[in-house]
Amino acid sequence: MGRTYFVEEAIGQYLSDLSTKFKPYVTGLLIGQCSSQRDYVIRAVRTPPKEEQKEGNTSPSKLESIDEEWITAHASQVSRMLPGGLLVLGVFIIATPELSKDSQNALRKIIFSIEKSLTKRRLWKPAEEEVSDRAALQVCSATKKIVCRTYDVQDPKSSAKPADWKYQSALSASWLSLDCTVNVNIHIPLLATSPNHDLEKNTKNGLHRWSKQIEDSVFLINGQVKDDDTELLEGQKKLRGNTQYSTQISDIKVLTQLSQGSSHRSTATVQVCSGSINLKGAVKCRAYVHNNKPKVKEAVQALKRDIINTLNDRCEILFEDLVINEGPHKKNFERVYHVLPQRLFVPFAGSSVMLSDYKFGDEAAVEIQERFVEMLDQSVQDEDIHIAEELNTECMPSRKSYAFSLLALSVQLWLQPMKFRHIVEDEAVSKIKKKKIKKI
Repeated sequence: MGRTYFVEEAIGQYLSDLSTKFKPYVTGLLIGQCSSQRDYVIRAVRTPPKEEQKEGNTSPSKLESIDEEWITAHASQVSRMLPGGLLVLGVFIIATPELSKDSQNALRKIIFSIEKSLTKRRLWKPAEEEVSDRAALQVCSATKKIVCRTYDVQDPKSSAKPADWKYQSALSASWLSLDCTVNVNIHIPLLATSPNHDLEKNTKNGLHRWSKQIEDSVFLINGQVKDDDTELLEGQKKLRGNTQYSTQISDIKVLTQLSQGSSHRSTATVQVCSGSINLKGAVKCRAYVHNNKPKVKEAVQALKRDIINTLNDRCEILFEDLVINEGPHKKNFERVYHVLPQRLFVPFAGSSVMLSDYKFGDEAAVEIQERFVEMLDQSVQDEDIHIAEELNTECMPSRKSYAFSLLALSVQLWLQPMKFRHIVEDEAVSKIKKKKIKKI
């Protein structure tokens, strides 16, 4: 039996509008949430036109002209704007009848290309029971007929399986949000034996180690550690006169585990380092789960991934910005401060879910608005932009040299000779050590 996708009713109208505006075809992404029981689609977003298409007002006439790389790049950008629990769970194409025959082959290629790109950037590992099916939706622009199939992205030889596409009203309003603030203090050594210091590569390696700490961490929800299979809303009272539970859980604390004991020090080696990178600050994290009897395990997993993703995405954005503004080969740093972009949230109409984005201190609201129109095909008003993290802007001469407050996540790079203990643990030893809990 194939999967069933429960789809926000407004998406049907959106796809219908696209079919009248774009001929002979238009592609886009499907955004939602996968679970072992149900899959939810809360948004469809068309692929933004390329510059030459905007200027010349031209549209391709054959499926061979589909730019797989462009659609994949769009999916990567959109994935940065999704809070925990939401993902790009498929693609769609609206095509004329004569192009419909080959549409599925095109969708299959795009699905696997997107998955390959997103997997490469990911710092967390999918769970064994993770849903790996992705949707390929085909809509005929003439008859409005819908064909939905799925492909298993973990199997390169996967063939299409039929899936049901069911519209449901008010689906976007039925979500529970989980919010927490995580204090970050990551120290990344730069070994003196390295021929050169690649800031991006070393930061990525440090984030990999830190992400394992987050994945192994313990979450306190309303002051309690709950069993994975417990219902998240168990024991909570419904609001008077309302059939829904409170839509937000904010009392969440993240605890990491640290090894202790003499055996820990015995596995350390002293290495000469020529510098270090420090990531320090506090980040606002948010995840969403559908409120149809969510399990604790699903909620915690969504929040863990948001914590990891938001820090990783900000670092990537910073490095991209440095390449654009300073060039790819800037070296000889001695002491440098950079403030990673702040997180912001924007609601979309008729939904309790908020989408995410990032801004540098000198970015204007109009730049954020333009990005939402291009990436998510959504108009955003000034008052809809909610900055999640405060930033001390005093004494900030430029984007390259910042002072920062506790809520400004910053990168600090030191390049100077030093010696310190660089912990190298044997995996078998670390598994049997006693643990203690540390709040982050």
